[in-house]
Amino acid sequence: MSTLPAGAIEAAIAAAEAAGTVIRPYFRAGLTADDKSDDSPVTLADRAAEQAIRAIMAARFPQFGVIGEEFGDQRSGRYNWVIDPIDGTREFITGRPTFVTLIALVEDGVPILGLIDQPVIGERWLAAEGRLDFTSRFGGRIGCRKRARLDQAELSCTGPEWFDEPQLAAFHRLEAACRRASWGDDAYAAGLVALGEIDVIAEAGHKPWDWAASVPIVAAAGGTMCDWSGNPLHLDAEHDGTVLILGDPGLKGAALAALCASPC
Repeated sequence: MSTLPAGAIEAAIAAAEAAGTVIRPYFRAGLTADDKSDDSPVTLADRAAEQAIRAIMAARFPQFGVIGEEFGDQRSGRYNWVIDPIDGTREFITGRPTFVTLIALVEDGVPILGLIDQPVIGERWLAAEGRLDFTSRFGGRIGCRKRARLDQAELSCTGPEWFDEPQLAAFHRLEAACRRASWGDDAYAAGLVALGEIDVIAEAGHKPWDWAASVPIVAAAGGTMCDWSGNPLHLDAEHDGTVLILGDPGLKGAALAALCASPC
């Protein structure tokens, strides 16, 4: 049984607010980006926002570890914060408001709190203890939608560049089985699964900060997440970087069958 530490929700919200305060002045302000070792972009805003988040977590929960995209893995003991200050830096540097800040609290490897925050348009998903709260001036209904078959499902993926050749072939099999596919949005798309707008997401090349915040959010909305072999996502488990998000858990068998060229 997971135990949510007192003050964890408030800390996550404060950290998201601090990150947003850092990020907003840079949005559509001509900020340049550097390329990291994996050719993904990073900006001054990414680094400054992660520092703001880490400062709040260090002040409020100094005994907890922190794992972040920009400043590394300082995990410690039972509880660890897992953060991505700007998930979707490509979107950020090209002026599209679908990048998000991701904050998760992980207990013994399992995400128990998840926050997805879009600091420009003011949308936020926050899940803990099986409850999901969503705020947006654009509206939206919390809850994944049911789909009887994959051919009724909307499929999404960040982009084909994250797939190796076998993974791309697997994705195309899943794409052929679904109603249609769309690209982009990174973890913002996981929030849309929780609103019943997208049904299936298949990703590769994911690190814990890419998926940890989405796990409690999707689960609280009625969906499920796993890797492409059907295994639960766990911080301390061997992980190949694949992620499958399903709004309707009943689609899991068909989706995994489509991704696997042989029984898996």
